[in-house]
Amino acid sequence: MKTIIKDSLILFAITLVAGLLLAVVNQITAPKIDEAKKKQKEEACKAVFVDASSFKEVPELLEDADVVAYQATDSKIQCTEVLAAYDENNNLLGYILNMTTKEGYGGEISFMMGVRNDRTVNALSILTTNETVGLGLQAESVLLPQFENKNVGTFKYTKMGSSAPDEIDAISSATITTNAFVNAVNNGLGLFDIIAGKGGAF
Repeated sequence: MKTIIKDSLILFAITLVAGLLLAVVNQITAPKIDEAKKKQKEEACKAVFVDASSFKEVPELLEDADVVAYQATDSKIQCTEVLAAYDENNNLLGYILNMTTKEGYGGEISFMMGVRNDRTVNALSILTTNETVGLGLQAESVLLPQFENKNVGTFKYTKMGSSAPDEIDAISSATITTNAFVNAVNNGLGLFDIIAGKGGAF
């Protein structure tokens, strides 16, 4: 009995110390991780809206009833954040949508997309991806530039080589990744239409 109690106390002490050490490590690293995420978001915002001087989060736009209903139509694609982009004179240039899609070959893909007031897609910037090295990971260099400065109703991907502004040339052997981005961008444009139709945020 004494041995059992002794072993239990030792195990409890080890668990307690390990827990305290983890708490200390977390307290030290959490601010650094948060700062890194903040920096990554700022860089992504500038990448998709290079002429903007400031950005403002507008969470109330995602709480709008029409936006909520729109997002409920496709659980695989969600906009998790909306930011308004302003010039140096505080004029609204457009919006940045933080899109997440579960349709990637390797799972979730998150990216920022900048959309100007006239519905032109400025650019896209990947935040996280688990796509295949050498295939899906070509998205940043091969796929994303195809969306830049395009103003179309909706995008579609093709395996035959793009011949129209609304066509996105699929990455060879990575059509799932291509389709994931095309669907998510189209979803973001639909969301932008709702936001713009309501007057947006000023």
